[in-house]
Amino acid sequence: MRKLRILLVSLTLTAGFNPARAADETAATNAGFPALQLPSFFGDNMVLQQSQRVPVWGWAKPGTEITVKFGGQARHAKAGADGRWEVRLKSLQASSQPADMVIEAGDIRTFTNVLVGEVWLCSGQSNMEKPIGKQPGQKPVFNAEQELAAADFPEIRLFKVHTALAAEPQKEIRESSGWQMCSSNSLEAIKFSAAGYFFGREIYNRLKVPVGLIESSWGGTRIEPWTPLEGFKMVPALASFAAPLPATNKLSSTTPMAIYNAMIAPLVHFTMRGALWYQGESNCMGKEPDGPVYTDKMAALVSGWRRLWGEGDFPFYYVQIAPFKYYSGNAKRVPYADALPEFWEAQTRALRIKNTGMIVTTDLVDDLKDIHPRDKQDVGKRLAFLALNKTYGQKDVVCTGPVFKKMKIKDNQAILSFDDADGGLVSKDGQPLTWFTIAGADKKFVPARVVIANNTVVVSSPDVAQPVAVRFAWSEIAQPNFANQAGLPAVPFRTDRFNVGK
Repeated sequence: MRKLRILLVSLTLTAGFNPARAADETAATNAGFPALQLPSFFGDNMVLQQSQRVPVWGWAKPGTEITVKFGGQARHAKAGADGRWEVRLKSLQASSQPADMVIEAGDIRTFTNVLVGEVWLCSGQSNMEKPIGKQPGQKPVFNAEQELAAADFPEIRLFKVHTALAAEPQKEIRESSGWQMCSSNSLEAIKFSAAGYFFGREIYNRLKVPVGLIESSWGGTRIEPWTPLEGFKMVPALASFAAPLPATNKLSSTTPMAIYNAMIAPLVHFTMRGALWYQGESNCMGKEPDGPVYTDKMAALVSGWRRLWGEGDFPFYYVQIAPFKYYSGNAKRVPYADALPEFWEAQTRALRIKNTGMIVTTDLVDDLKDIHPRDKQDVGKRLAFLALNKTYGQKDVVCTGPVFKKMKIKDNQAILSFDDADGGLVSKDGQPLTWFTIAGADKKFVPARVVIANNTVVVSSPDVAQPVAVRFAWSEIAQPNFANQAGLPAVPFRTDRFNVGK
């Protein structure tokens, strides 16, 4: 009888195990997981960042064993329960020798023509987005045809993220150009950023290593949509933005975080040297220009990106927006005349953020009615000067113009001293310095007489017996001639804190 019970139990247990059903259950567990998938910015022709550990990640069926081979290294991982896997390549040396990256996960994925060098992210609104050639509603950059014809740089690689929005941070880019070898055809075909390209060309020519440029930009956008939730949380003054977006299809390019979620979040952790930022025109315009708060918004953007990347305080270099008739033009885009100078001041204050740099563009505008200045060559070169000096340690490269330091009043004169007066203070055109104004206690500013003396600037006016304040380039149409010996323009400033623009 006991043997019969054991036999029945055995038969019952055997009958309960169905190999086909077990296979179905395993398949159901793995449903929705690809055999092997990597983010689209891992691909043929890419550039990997030198001198840093390089994460490589993707998705596969849970439990899949992954091997990544590159540069003599073989790194291993296993896909987790959510399908994600990641390896980190040890620090790589710059190399112009094309190599293959091989990823094994049952099947094999191979990326060819991979180089190692310097990788930079180029982001912002239309002045970063502006290509070398034609763009609807814009003029080409100066000498566009010649620039394109001379753009054969196979060791510069370009990757352009297409515009998109999302309510939550995305794992993958919705659409991109893929990595392209730089040529006149690729630059024009994908309409790559002119400022970004000219930056990359200067870096390449100076460092003689491959350069990878990732462009993620969108014309007409404000800074808030580019900022992650974590960034807003880090700045108490912006607490009102620090709430997740509702799951909705009613997003726009003005929705805070919506562009970051779709166009920056998928790039997070892809190892790069630093970021370039050319944005601000949209935040300067409107019924309430952002001058008073833009510094905080810059802090939220930079701090948020850095925290999420987890690579420390990587370099963040940006462009002070150019002179333009926001108030004095036919269509008033701002409510008062000082909106742009106040915005310049806010951008200058953002230099307090660690490991940042700013270039000035007051001398790069050919048409004050064109919000898209055509000289993007010098924009790119000046951004490159910042990187060469501050990031790559080439201290012989001058990277900024004179920066106001302090003022001393002596009799009826204001004597100003400056930092970054490399080689001495000069007038770029040999004429008297322009766009300086001076005021007494009545706060009425008048044009000033200006003389360079012993590496200081002496400012006075016969109409101001006892000066108390000086302003420089404090006008939306200011195109001054004050610079240092390297030809870099001085940063606009004011010494007062009068209640302007009201």
